[in-house]
Amino acid sequence: MEKTSSSSQLSAKIKSIFIYPVKSCRGISVSQAPLTPTGFRWDRQWMVVNHKGRAFTQRNEPKLSLVEIELPKEVFLEGWEPTGSSYMVIKAPGMDALRISLSKPHVVTDGSVWEWSGSALDEGAEAANWFTKFLGKTSRLARFNAASETRPVDPEYARGHKTMFSDGFPFMLLSQGSLDALNKLLNEPVPINRFRPNILVDGCEPFSEDLWTEIRINKFTFEGVKLCSRCKIPTINQDTGIAGSEPNETLMKFRSDKVLRPNQKQQRKIYFGQNLVWKDSLTAGKGNVVKVGDPVFVLRKVSSAAEAAA
Repeated sequence: MEKTSSSSQLSAKIKSIFIYPVKSCRGISVSQAPLTPTGFRWDRQWMVVNHKGRAFTQRNEPKLSLVEIELPKEVFLEGWEPTGSSYMVIKAPGMDALRISLSKPHVVTDGSVWEWSGSALDEGAEAANWFTKFLGKTSRLARFNAASETRPVDPEYARGHKTMFSDGFPFMLLSQGSLDALNKLLNEPVPINRFRPNILVDGCEPFSEDLWTEIRINKFTFEGVKLCSRCKIPTINQDTGIAGSEPNETLMKFRSDKVLRPNQKQQRKIYFGQNLVWKDSLTAGKGNVVKVGDPVFVLRKVSSAAEAAA
């Protein structure tokens, strides 16, 4: 049963903010990011798709970890809008830089990620040829068509909320304490980029975030809706694109459902991090920017990971 703290206490501060403009490609560390109901602005707004419109991810194309994304710094200012000279630059080993206009393309195509499918905006032949050459498979770059499409998150966890091309939820939070605790158990420590969080917080105990069901960051309220279950991507070295067995092998020993949720249905999942939705996104006005250094207050939490949604 959830316990409500009598007064919200400062529990952590934001250490880093990460945006992943192209799904499964490298992220960008930023000092601030505008909030939108679907996640931070520019996060997972694009994805690489195959000839059937299905998303490529590092699960099936680990080479995507080598694709570097650059955006102009001003795109993270609230209220900024692209002009005809605003570009995203995409780089990868052995490839010329690819420039993608941030002004929206007009060609509509089909795209699908997991259970969702809908129309997406095609970024054209140059982008298609670039990714086809790099991956060695017919590919296209698709942009979420926010004008005509919505992608709801699982209503079992967060009814009424939506996201773009992220795996399941608009935001994912992880603590430095959790990463440090894991790295103490590993022969070779892993960096934060293995876990692809949007928000990295510091100053709390390891795995505190498991318990957070409602937090306030600056003036914004977020709900912790589901422990983040992990696929094989944390095993992929983001500098080389090569997969190993760690850290998932170690995580299975102390972060599996068998350990954390022994009385629940067992699915051999491992958990690391907390998925969030922005609770007051539907009524938000202006000034919706989250910054590095912002305080994190816990408003509600459960008493153990076994009680958290997963």
